[in-house]
Formats: sequence, structure tokens, C-alpha cells
Amino acid sequence: MPDTSAAPVILGNEPGSFPLGVLAERHPAIIRQVRDAFPYDPEQHRALDALHKSCTEGVIEPLPADAPDRDRWREWGMDAYTGRSWFDVPWLWSESYFYRRLLDAVGFFGPGAWRGIDPFRPFKLAELDARETDEELAALDALEDGPAHERAPALLHGSLWGNRADLGFRLSDAGAEAKEAVPALVADDSETLWSLLPPSGTGTLCLVADNAGRELVPDLLLIARLLAEGRIGRAVLHVKPYPYYVSDATTADVVDALRRLVSAPGAAAAYGRRLWAAMADGRLAVRAHPFTCAPLPYTDMPDDLRAEFAAATLTLFKGDLNYRRMVGDRLWPPTTPFRDVTAYFPGPVAALRTLKSDVITGLDARTEAALVAAEGQRWRTGGTHALIQVDPLNPRTAEAT
Repeated sequence: MPDTSAAPVILGNEPGSFPLGVLAERHPAIIRQVRDAFPYDPEQHRALDALHKSCTEGVIEPLPADAPDRDRWREWGMDAYTGRSWFDVPWLWSESYFYRRLLDAVGFFGPGAWRGIDPFRPFKLAELDARETDEELAALDALEDGPAHERAPALLHGSLWGNRADLGFRLSDAGAEAKEAVPALVADDSETLWSLLPPSGTGTLCLVADNAGRELVPDLLLIARLLAEGRIGRAVLHVKPYPYYVSDATTADVVDALRRLVSAPGAAAAYGRRLWAAMADGRLAVRAHPFTCAPLPYTDMPDDLRAEFAAATLTLFKGDLNYRRMVGDRLWPPTTPFRDVTAYFPGPVAALRTLKSDVITGLDARTEAALVAAEGQRWRTGGTHALIQVDPLNPRTAEAT
């Protein structure tokens, strides 16, 4: 990482800040929504009430003694933050820990009948079955009838802007999807991205997924297109091992998305069948590494995950949370070079992200000035700007070759 003295870690205690709004408003709203979505028993209701009080008025408490991942969370900083306000610790950590405690409250890890029940599943399925999803899948027919060279770029942008379907984001900004997306990206390294994926049929893409539903579908369509064009020979889709951040994708969500594609009419079904076959023969694999739920930056990734990314032709991080973890959840000067903050990464790496939090790197000075002049600082969090950033050959990779 570059010098971080001018890039403080983001906390949730600054009045009027986006992180404060998430902790004080979005998290209580999520508790209410989850409570209303299931016929939970009195014990679960009491646990949800306690979590609401804790995260708004109280302090961070440790996981129960019998929690299956208690030791892991101790390694991830739980002991250091226990007893402190949720607002006074790094925002990435407190936000992640909230979702872990929410799963405890609803019995996801417990021995009872609610074990393994995704508290966000009704919202994910509703989005997957929405009319908008039908319209997006129907658009594949026209794409398949058009010029072949336009298909992969169109699906890349579909995957990029699909990030606006993030359910957690929409909880705090109900009009987000009605806003006009800005056509010009604030950063666009797409030519470099394509140069890393020539049609050789031998490359491996690691795609670190973000959200389920209407974002995961275009991610899968992009993978199918890259396989069909021989730009990759294999894809590894990294998802979460358990429900996380309202809409983050799990293996079950991948299966739901594939079923949605296969059951759709037209070109969508053909894409779905190709993906289904790719999973069966190993050209598409799904991983659910525990570190994908860690409240830490990817600079701290374990050795096994580092080795997998090092072996990939390209690792593509989707979405806002993954971007925060990739570059570090800090208030970087926006003109900080993207390659400086990703120099630790063991291989070529790219980010595909719509902007929904304050973290940003890799802008040129004129772009930043124009954004600030037009919108103040709202451009950072409104979800109407996006970026494609690529670090094709960082210093560590160069030394290895």
C-alpha cells in the first residue's frame, strides 16, 4: 500500500457522513425488514430487539462462546473492539460484524429449526422474479441477433451497471434505480481488461461476486460469453459462505440464478444451459472461502486465497464492498493511482463497480474537479457513476516474471 498518512481509515462517527447513516438508519431498517419477512418465534424477536438496541445505543459484544467461527472473528479483531461503540471502530469492521450478529439473532448458526435459513432470501427471490429481470433477459435476444463483436462489451457493461440492483443500497435510497446512469464512466480501463483476455481459450478468470439476484445474473451471462468466445477456458466464481450484506451472493443464489436463466425463454435459456453444462464439466467452479466475509482488506488475505488469485489470468472484483476491501476502506485522495493501492495483489486485478460509498482511487484531476463542481460529494455515494479499473501487471507480478 502507498503512504496512508493522508488517507484515514473510515469510521462511522462523523456527523452527517454516509457511514453514520448506514449504522444509524440502514441497519435498524434491515432488522425491521428481516423481522417482518419471517414468522420468527419470541426468542428470535427478543434477539433482534437486543441487536437493534446494541447497534444504535450500546457497544460491541463478543460472539457467543459456542459460535462456530468465534476463533476466526477473534483473529479478525473482535477482542480489540469488544466494549466499544459500533460508531467508533472502522466502518468496514462494524458493518460486517452487524451482519454476522444478525445471523445469530435469527438462529442461522444455531441447532434449531431455523439453522441455515437465509434471512434475506425473500428479497433476493422477489428481485430475481421481478418484471425488470424479464425485460433484461429478453434483451439478450436482440444482442444475440446483433454483431458478434458487440456481445462481450455489452455484457461487461451489463455486469457493471447490474450493481445498481444492490438491495442494501436501495433500502436507503428507494429512487436509486430510477436515476439516469451517467454514460461516461469516471474511469474506464476496459481496453486493458480485454487485452488480458485474448481469445486463446486457456485463461482462468476469478470473479469475486457481489450481489445476488439481478446483479448475479449479468455476472453469469458475462462468464458464459467469455467462455463461448474462448477468452477464458475456465471461470471461478467466488461467493459468500453464508448470507451477508443483505444481498451478497451465496452458492444457493447461484443455483437460483441458473434456474432462472434455464427457465426463461429465448437466448437466456441457452445461456443458462451453457452455464449449467460448464459447472458440470468444471469450466465454471464456485468457491465460498471464509475470507470473503472477513471485515478486513484483501491485503490480509490468507495464503491459499493469494495462491489462487496468483494463478488466475485475471481476478475481477465486483461491487462496492469488494472495492473497499481491495483498495482499503480509507479516505484516499481520489487521484491516488489505482495501481498504487493494488500493488500488493499477486496477479492482474480489475474492479467493476458502481459508486455507493466514499472510497475512490484512480481518478484524474479534471474528472474529480468536474464531479465536485456538478454534485459536491454526492457523486461518491449516489450509485449513478461507475468505473472499470485494471492493474494489469503490478510490481510483484513483474518481479516474478
